[in-house]
Amino acid sequence: MEMQIRPLYGRVLEGKDNFGYNAAIGEAGVFDPTKVTRTALQNAASIAGPILTTDATVAEALKDEKPVQAATPELEY
Repeated sequence: MEMQIRPLYGRVLEGKDNFGYNAAIGEAGVFDPTKVTRTALQNAASIAGPILTTDATVAEALKDEKPVQAATPELEY
């Protein structure tokens, strides 16, 4: 099922605040509070901005760890 994005985008823009489009099932009327979407985008941008403008990032290197031995050995009865 191939859908064109521009007509759907236009319909969503023309709709009221509680109007949305569920692309998974192809129906209109998805409940997506504006504040939730706006906050998610703001949080993503606040993290992405510094990372994209940084020349280097400091991260902890992975260590080669040996497998941990069982806490209690096999008990013989």
